[in-house]
Amino acid sequence: MAKKPQTMKEITEFAWTGINRRGQKVKGVLRADSDRMVRTKLRAQGVMPKSVKKKGKPLLGDKKIVGADIALFTRQIATMLAAGVPLLQSLEMVAKGVEKVKVRNLMLTIANDVAAGSPLAGALRKHPDVFDSLYCDLVDSGEQSGSLETIFDRVATYREKSEQLKAKIKKALVYPASVIVVAIAVTIILLVFVVPQFEAVFKDFGAELPAMTQFVVTLSEIVQAYFLYVIAGFIVAAWLFKRAYSKSQALRDKVDKYSLKIPVIKEILNKAAVARFARTLSTTFAAGVPLISALDSAAGASGNAVYRDAIFRIRDEVTSGMQMNTAMQSQDLFPTLAEQMVFIGEESGSLDDMLAKVADIYEREVDDLVDNLTALLEPMIMVVIGVLVGGLIVAMYLPIFSLGKVVS
Repeated sequence: MAKKPQTMKEITEFAWTGINRRGQKVKGVLRADSDRMVRTKLRAQGVMPKSVKKKGKPLLGDKKIVGADIALFTRQIATMLAAGVPLLQSLEMVAKGVEKVKVRNLMLTIANDVAAGSPLAGALRKHPDVFDSLYCDLVDSGEQSGSLETIFDRVATYREKSEQLKAKIKKALVYPASVIVVAIAVTIILLVFVVPQFEAVFKDFGAELPAMTQFVVTLSEIVQAYFLYVIAGFIVAAWLFKRAYSKSQALRDKVDKYSLKIPVIKEILNKAAVARFARTLSTTFAAGVPLISALDSAAGASGNAVYRDAIFRIRDEVTSGMQMNTAMQSQDLFPTLAEQMVFIGEESGSLDDMLAKVADIYEREVDDLVDNLTALLEPMIMVVIGVLVGGLIVAMYLPIFSLGKVVS
């Protein structure tokens, strides 16, 4: 009978005060899962606790498990297995060294399932929200072939590369978006708080305002009157879009399709999709997964609906007997370099190695493109912010300049 999985409570910081063995007042902060545990630790140190209070929210325990957690876990297991540590002991040792409570509980649950006689792949499949089918299939392949150590090393490399690629794409998208948000926020602040001050002065002039100034004043009045409605509208629209995006595959596919047409960004997304395709196919094929099944996995991991559908079409053509490089050429989507390297890999019988090289090439290109994009956007963003803020300032001072000419 399987033993009940261990669990751990959320770790919280507690501020405490007490009296030490010398009768002196002492205080400090301890991390524990309850105030009772803090008191126990203090007594063991010779401190008589007087007060123990929570200092903040639970640490790490309330955070969800993310891809980086799984990549780290996989690398740790791969290292343990390579060192000759048995699987069950590896799982338990890794679990003890994890700070995030949810990850630790997950690892202990998997360890308990393995201890009860379940295959590791079967234990992982019980957590589909954390371990996808590709991950489980690769582990299953390693167990069946007796090469779990090698498979874990390959899966760890695959997950690490995937997380690095994801971080690069996020960097490329988040940076310009965040700066635009800041520019809009600065503009709204000027329209709501600064322009009205000038407007009160302009009323005493008794003269007609310049067209640019009048436009800014009118815009300020509109923003002040409908500011809360506009903000609420944006929040509601964002929430509705997020909800629809999570539930509608058709909407996600359209977003993927149009994202590949965005200037500058499209090149990064295209190369990232090729890198994902090559990395996934290389990892699965090298693990002994048949090419057709490997293509299925690569389609699901491509990260874009356009490439997913193209890879499915490649799979169908390969199933009918066509070489993969020819099937790739028929899609008019993959770079010529990738097609040629796949051709060489098929002819030489080293397809997994050539695909790994393709992945390395396009991952480096994505890295370079992201760095270049940041360098390119910085001056453009400064110009945009300068035009917005400078335009508002000029519009506000135009009546003052006109008044100075009249007086002189």
